[in-house]
Amino acid sequence: MTKELRGNRRAKIAIGIALAIGAIVWMIPFIWMILSSLKTDAEIMAFPPKFLPAEASLANFKELFSAFDFATYLRNTLIVVLFSFMGMFLNAMAGFGFAKYRFKGQEPLFYLVLATMMIPGQVTMIPVYLIMNTMHLTNTMAGIILPGLVGAYGIFLFRQFMSTISNELLEAARLDGASEWYIFSKIVIPISKPVLAVQGIATFIGGWNSFLWPLIMANDEKYYTLSVGLQLLKGQYANNYALQMAGSTFMVVPILIIFMFLQKYILEGYNVSGNK
Repeated sequence: MTKELRGNRRAKIAIGIALAIGAIVWMIPFIWMILSSLKTDAEIMAFPPKFLPAEASLANFKELFSAFDFATYLRNTLIVVLFSFMGMFLNAMAGFGFAKYRFKGQEPLFYLVLATMMIPGQVTMIPVYLIMNTMHLTNTMAGIILPGLVGAYGIFLFRQFMSTISNELLEAARLDGASEWYIFSKIVIPISKPVLAVQGIATFIGGWNSFLWPLIMANDEKYYTLSVGLQLLKGQYANNYALQMAGSTFMVVPILIIFMFLQKYILEGYNVSGNK
């Protein structure tokens, strides 16, 4: 082994060790949160603190659903997430239209869509709220879901990816008698798996963590999402740290699980084009 190769190997080992240490440091708060959710409040407050629970228990999670209305908040959050995924496919359809169809005003319309990305969401909240109020959709699940159903970023992401799909492939499918819906659902969508994964995890995180808009739109607790419920939990049980840790764990762990399952496609989304 030459001196240069040994130097490269040592550099890779050093980088690997540094990344491993960084990953461990990054994971410590999450591990501490998950372990604390299995402890009693007395254990969390004990000094010196103990990393592992003396006797792991799911009592805190059971209390979330028995003493607190987390089941309702979970149902509402899952509804928001479900419709967010439906909105993701609307974004994909719009992105496909901008990428592969030619129509009058296409470019100005697309730039207009992009321009909306420059407007902070907080600026449009009051106008959107007034529109929802005029439509009598305040304090309803429809009012919570509809404004976030389609987004400029999702349209832009799908449009950029689908622009790289071969036009010859789509024309060949049309010559074989395939309908536009068949081309979109059976050809374009399977090719777009990497970008679907990237947008999918972003959509899930956005829907799962939805807080400000549900808080503004909903006056009744039966329409609150998990994030709003967690904020109420911190207010009503400010001194019960074990219960707060359980609520935070319930919010964070599903996102980590989704990311673990989709990380392969997420990485592909940054490295693979649509030319297949």
